[in-house]
Amino acid sequence: MASALAAKMGFTSLLRKQARNFNVRICTMESDMEFNCEAKWKGKDLFDFVCRTLGLRETWFFGLQYNIKDTVAWLKMEKKVLDQEVPKEEPITLYFLAKFYPENAEEELVQDITQHLFFLQVKKKILEEEIHCPPEASVLLASYAVHAKYEDYDPSVHKPGFLAKEELLPKRVINLYQMTAEMWEERITACYAEHRGKTRDEAEMEYLKIAQDLDMYGINFFLIRNKKGTDLLLGVDALGLHIYEPDNRLTPKCSFPWNEIRNISYSDKEFTIQPVDKKTSVFKFNSSRLRVNKLILQLCIGNHDLFVRRRRVNSLEVQQMKSQAREERARKQVERQRLQKEKKLREEAERARDELKRRLIQLQDEAHMANDALLRTEQTADLLAEKAQIAEEEAKLLAQKAAEAETEMQRMKATAIRGQEERRLMEQKMLEAEMLALKMAEESERRAKEAELLKLDLQEARESERRAKHKLLEITSRSPGLPSDSMPPDLSFSKENLSFEFKDTDMKRLSMEIEKEKVEYMEKSKHLQEQLNELKTEIESLKMKERETPLDVIHNQNTEQGTSKHSNFKKVAISSAACISVQSTKQSRATFIL
Repeated sequence: MASALAAKMGFTSLLRKQARNFNVRICTMESDMEFNCEAKWKGKDLFDFVCRTLGLRETWFFGLQYNIKDTVAWLKMEKKVLDQEVPKEEPITLYFLAKFYPENAEEELVQDITQHLFFLQVKKKILEEEIHCPPEASVLLASYAVHAKYEDYDPSVHKPGFLAKEELLPKRVINLYQMTAEMWEERITACYAEHRGKTRDEAEMEYLKIAQDLDMYGINFFLIRNKKGTDLLLGVDALGLHIYEPDNRLTPKCSFPWNEIRNISYSDKEFTIQPVDKKTSVFKFNSSRLRVNKLILQLCIGNHDLFVRRRRVNSLEVQQMKSQAREERARKQVERQRLQKEKKLREEAERARDELKRRLIQLQDEAHMANDALLRTEQTADLLAEKAQIAEEEAKLLAQKAAEAETEMQRMKATAIRGQEERRLMEQKMLEAEMLALKMAEESERRAKEAELLKLDLQEARESERRAKHKLLEITSRSPGLPSDSMPPDLSFSKENLSFEFKDTDMKRLSMEIEKEKVEYMEKSKHLQEQLNELKTEIESLKMKERETPLDVIHNQNTEQGTSKHSNFKKVAISSAACISVQSTKQSRATFIL
């Protein structure tokens, strides 16, 4: 029973002990951490615990921030965490951020972790456009950010497109120019290549040295209203207080350096700045909420303290940190030089090795080429020997062929002479045949003309006979009273049987002879034409057309058209005979009338 009661009491006390603890999530610019904290912890206890975890000794720049309604607040060091207006949901989310900024980052930031956290925070503010940055400065800062991540530029590793997924420039700058992502990457890479030899810490410090010269660097802005009710902006930074117009956060209307401010106070929503110079009027303004006044005052106190602290001799802690930092940097510098030297020696050794490999490969290639050349030389020698033998045989064959060719040439010359003689004889025969054909054609034409004349005489005789018969009939018809016995015996006619016989035996015989001669002539002409065609075929192969005269060309055309001298002459003769026949008929008629 007692043991059960003790166990119950122990369990209750355990629950109470657990209830006194709470979980916190700390979000840094690099990672998130979760802690289990005791309920009695003050803000300083939690802050120191986080700094120890991070290994951070420059704690005066940082603080723990949390969101409250529509604004932000910083965890107070002297109050318990749970007694402040932190979110009640666990884990309680707090942001470990730089609360105050240095005037000169290179001189004030000692630890590498401090520098790195500042670099990440400033970079984020520039990309989110909380700090205005010109385009040219954006490209240069992006190149240092790339160097801080990738270290020295190596073309074989950092090929085009390696920054495609990186967020390096504010969207405002990207939208300001008609440039593609590849064009931006090209310009950033060109600057990045010039930073060769710098370490990551040096690249981050160069980034901060450029960023701290920007107009909006390290300034916290608050919306305020002066006595006249005009909306203004109050800027708090490491140098003092600045008053801006709402639409111009780059150029302040007036400034109050920390060394010229005697006192800062607020009453409810009214905030008062008292300058050291009593002749200068007090500046008063109103903020939107009391919480904002508290935040402004908190930032003013912290920045003023750091402003005074920078102008005093550094504390032993800071001196020790700087001494350690210098020693660490010197050690890193020596180590880096040693590494660079080793790297250089290694690169030289690799280059020498590559050169030896290249030389070895070159020698091997030359050896292979020499072997191939030797083989080709041997093969060439064998081929040349074979070619020499073949050439010798060919020379013999050529000599033999030359002799044969000489013989053949002599024979061809003799044949050509004979061919020329035969062609001359053939041409002579052709001329004789043509002359004979011409004579026969003339004879045929003459005989045809005689036949035509005879035909015309025959026609005239028949016409005379017809007229005589007609005349005789007329005479007989005009003497009806004459007795028949009074006429001579040889002129006895019968009217019923009146006839006049005209014997044309000679004419028929003459026509038959003419027809017979025509047939013989046609046969002779046909035979002659065949002979001419045969001769023409035989000599056509020897004909040199380029030497043809215009007349030869005309003759060939007439031959192809089937026209010749005789056919033309025959046409002319027929037309002439027709004319003669008409004239002869007219003459006969005239004679008969007379």
